[in-house]
Amino acid sequence: MAVRPILHYPDKRLRIPGKPVTDFGPEFQKLIDDMAETMYAAPGVGLAAPQIGVALRVFIVDTATGEDEPSDLRVFANPEIVDRQETILFDEGCLSFPGAREEVERAERVRVRAQDRHGQTFELETDGLLAIAIQHENDHLEGKLMIDKLGVLRRRLLHRAMLKRATNDARASKSTEQRESDEKSRRADRD
Repeated sequence: MAVRPILHYPDKRLRIPGKPVTDFGPEFQKLIDDMAETMYAAPGVGLAAPQIGVALRVFIVDTATGEDEPSDLRVFANPEIVDRQETILFDEGCLSFPGAREEVERAERVRVRAQDRHGQTFELETDGLLAIAIQHENDHLEGKLMIDKLGVLRRRLLHRAMLKRATNDARASKSTEQRESDEKSRRADRD
């Protein structure tokens, strides 16, 4: 298992819809394990394959929130939300929007049909955090993001905040690379 880099908005790869999962073999199993390790390390309650640059229709969710609560990792491959009931506003975050929290309108209850990590079809009807997470992660499989559900003003503000963060991250990365390069030069000079 390995922690994979999570793509951050405005990375264009987040807009690429996932392709159906057709092979549930060893590579897919490794992908699921890597996604779980990545999600837990972040930490988050859900992660879609497109968020780590893999354009497949699969996401994972674990809504166990307490330290003493056992893991409840669920895999949703080729999901289809077949029913949505009532709507609520929910304060959402997203691993692809670090530090951002936004109120998003979602269905309060959903019924989803999907395949598990071994390709077995199942159907689940749920509400609460699990229903919200399913809808949020399913949006990622369509190339839709949390920002798309916001009003114009909130969308602009979040877009600007994420651009500023991306710029600052790029500067910090260059600064780190420069320090490492300088250190290598100093070591080479000493030898």
